[in-house]
Amino acid sequence: MDKPNIVMILIDDMGWRDLQCFGSTFYETPNIDALAGSGMVFTQAYASCPVCSPSRASLMTGKYPARIGLTQYLGGHDWGRLMETPYIDHLPLEEYSLPKALRDAGYQTWCVGKWHLGERPYYPEQHGFDVNIGGCSWGHPAQGYFAPWGIETLPDDVPEGVYLTDYLTDRAIGLIREGCGAPFFLYLPHYAVHTPVQAKAEDLARFEAKYRRMKLDRIEPFAEGEHFPCWHKREQRVVRRLVQSDAAYAAMIWNLDWNVGRLVQALRDCGEYDNTILIFTSDNGGLSTAEGSPTCNAPLSEGKGWGYEGGVRVPLIAAGPGILPHAWCCTPTTTPDWYPTLLELAGLPPRPEQHLDGVSIAPLLHGESMPERPLFWHYPHYGNQGGTPVAAVRLGSEKLLHFFEDDHVELYDLSEDISESFDLSAQRHERALALDRLLQDWLRDVEAKIPRKNTAS
Repeated sequence: MDKPNIVMILIDDMGWRDLQCFGSTFYETPNIDALAGSGMVFTQAYASCPVCSPSRASLMTGKYPARIGLTQYLGGHDWGRLMETPYIDHLPLEEYSLPKALRDAGYQTWCVGKWHLGERPYYPEQHGFDVNIGGCSWGHPAQGYFAPWGIETLPDDVPEGVYLTDYLTDRAIGLIREGCGAPFFLYLPHYAVHTPVQAKAEDLARFEAKYRRMKLDRIEPFAEGEHFPCWHKREQRVVRRLVQSDAAYAAMIWNLDWNVGRLVQALRDCGEYDNTILIFTSDNGGLSTAEGSPTCNAPLSEGKGWGYEGGVRVPLIAAGPGILPHAWCCTPTTTPDWYPTLLELAGLPPRPEQHLDGVSIAPLLHGESMPERPLFWHYPHYGNQGGTPVAAVRLGSEKLLHFFEDDHVELYDLSEDISESFDLSAQRHERALALDRLLQDWLRDVEAKIPRKNTAS
């Protein structure tokens, strides 16, 4: 059998409930839902970090961010009661990245969209991609979604007003149509749905009408909360969105869904669909507590930048040859799992000397079970969304969070309390101690950097 093509669609800041198939009643995603119906939906999939760059590094390396040393979104600076924790500002070139491994096995490798893993010496071309369209040091389209974008790795002669998500999809479709016959790895990390929240006029009108039709204009969308714990925003308050009702954000998702549909149809038209593995997921949870708070992750707690479920649980869909269709999987998975998984699906063993934190979830894709294992997170930063530095572990249905400001822990049983509303650390004291020991052992193993007290605070 020929090696399968691989298409990895990575969305920026898409929350766990931002798809209809994951429970949204305001957003509309018929094409992504159709993809979900043809493949496997993971209900308990996790990003390896609640912000973007570390999760993207995990995807490229199969390692946890703490092991790489890239634990913050690149360009981020923060301090509060704790000092700023140092982190590396690029994906190291010595990493044998996923595209390098696939290219060495004969794959064409294409990156179309957001990179945000270092300045020019560390761009996608240096990490195994034959083609780089739109990938640079930027974390979002700073000049907006309508051309001119000012992104150095995109041409500057694009007609004014072209929408970025449409353009990137056009370029990805072009690569598929022009492929030379060798299998391809298309990494399509859209800038959407990251801020600025901007949509095409006709899409916006659709959801403004739906907003009124659903009487969402009668519901207060926000709740003002506590002051931010980070010093650079200490005069501002956390603002939590209570309901999915932002018409512009809904319109961005609608456009994104349309573009996913166009990409899938292009694969069909080229006769490549039946030999293509498609992965759709997000780099972290939805933005729900700051910077306009465009979405709501309820029933999950909080969102992007937080260690709670809303910050790290993400939508995940996989479809393609060998993947069980019309299936739902509730086994927890994490971002670094995709490196060994895609190598296995492509018939490629990992290098014996290469350390991977992720494990192949190919058995799950085939409808089999896998042994229980712990999943870990380490985000020793404040970020911009209101969370405080935290590390966490999930084992079985239990999740423990260790907060570095005062070293207190919280324990939740997600099988009974998906919203993380009831801290069980007192009732299950021995279990909390055991999980915290497991977490501390892992932090030592990966040589994680621990934030220090700020004596000036």
